[in-house]
Amino acid sequence: MLHIKKVTTGFIIIFLLLTLFPHQSQAIGVSARAAILIDQESGRVLYEKDAHTKMRIASITKIMTAILAIESGKLDTMVKVSENALKAEGSAIYLQKGEKIKLEDLVYGLMLRSGNDAAVAIAEHVGGSLEGFVVMMNQKAEEIGMTNTEFANPHGLDDHENHYSTAYDMAILTQYAMQNETYQKISSTETHRAPNPNEKWDRVWHNKNKLLTSLYEYSTGGKTGYTVRAKRTLVSTASKDGFNTIVVTLNDPNDWKDHMNLHNYAYNNFELVNIKRQGTLGKLDNDFYKERVFISRNVIYPLTAEELQKVKINLSLITPNKKWKDPEDVPDVVGEMSVMLDKNEIAEVPIYFDNGQVEKPKGSFWELFKSLFFAAAGVNKYG
Repeated sequence: MLHIKKVTTGFIIIFLLLTLFPHQSQAIGVSARAAILIDQESGRVLYEKDAHTKMRIASITKIMTAILAIESGKLDTMVKVSENALKAEGSAIYLQKGEKIKLEDLVYGLMLRSGNDAAVAIAEHVGGSLEGFVVMMNQKAEEIGMTNTEFANPHGLDDHENHYSTAYDMAILTQYAMQNETYQKISSTETHRAPNPNEKWDRVWHNKNKLLTSLYEYSTGGKTGYTVRAKRTLVSTASKDGFNTIVVTLNDPNDWKDHMNLHNYAYNNFELVNIKRQGTLGKLDNDFYKERVFISRNVIYPLTAEELQKVKINLSLITPNKKWKDPEDVPDVVGEMSVMLDKNEIAEVPIYFDNGQVEKPKGSFWELFKSLFFAAAGVNKYG
């Protein structure tokens, strides 16, 4: 059994308080029955209202349909449109029976115009059948931790009772999808052109997301939704000075305003703090590990000024083995770094030994000093 040595270091950067946190906390309310605001990178919940209540979600369902189509690796393949696709009610991109259209164009039509006919055509092509695709949707939901979600169709229409999710689960799905560059590109596209098989002119699709096209300067994408039973649903992503946020509202009569207010709430009350920078860990008592262990990524987390003072870092290192004669004998991972906020763990990062087997992040002390200096001056706060 390995013996673990605990090293606890209080991590408080006093000189950053006045410069990094100029804003005071403010109260906020939303018109939605359920809502959530999260930090895209860490997943930290910054605001929530009935975020775990199961509700109808309408066309924000199509985020799952889109990411499955993208991950299928078939975006360049041609899809033959079935009669079944044309039977889908509601919003459409007006596909024609038997036409052949690139899967990539279908995903654009799905996300920009919320085409229900596109959703069915995608499902049949990627899943082999509508039923097969629904199985894929639920498998992916389980895989990424959507524990209060069940999909019954690829579009979100009210034709099934067992089709629901939560604001929290849809935020998780969006966070997952935004890791994919193709999804980011499609979600942030304002206008897309696609060939029209029976006309000389192209189809032109304009994005329905008004936050992206006209209302909100920090918008980076999202998906609208509406059915008679679900009412207005909306997912939006935004970014300001490298701070990326996700908002989900369900049954919200004032969703455009609520989303802007929630994103702004994040930017006005939290700052991205680089709690621990990638690279060599210093101030270690153990001579064996001094200047020889490192973390491979920055630990960045949104914090208020008050919270910054409560952050602590715990280092757990394996007791060195007498058999470790050469650096090559030492394991790649020799411990972990745990970042605590009050009594809650907000990050856990492996600690690597510089044995030549793991690539060490580049960066000097001078580069660290410069980045901290610029952070104090209000530049590149997130590192």
